[in-house]
Amino acid sequence: MTFEDLEPRLQRGASLANLSREDLDLYSVEELNERIDALQAEIDRSRSSIAAKAAKKSAADALFNFER
Repeated sequence: MTFEDLEPRLQRGASLANLSREDLDLYSVEELNERIDALQAEIDRSRSSIAAKAAKKSAADALFNFER
């Protein structure tokens, strides 16, 4: 067991809430551009997950609603 195992886990969405409250005045232009790149990568990952879930739902709908 490590110390990390003992720390409480963040609630779902807590990281995003913390991110939105961060003071951006502390960052340089370069750091802000890096932040945008990282956030865009997360947006792309989220959209990919949405597409995968939609595909699974469509496949399940096709399997279980074959009479319609």
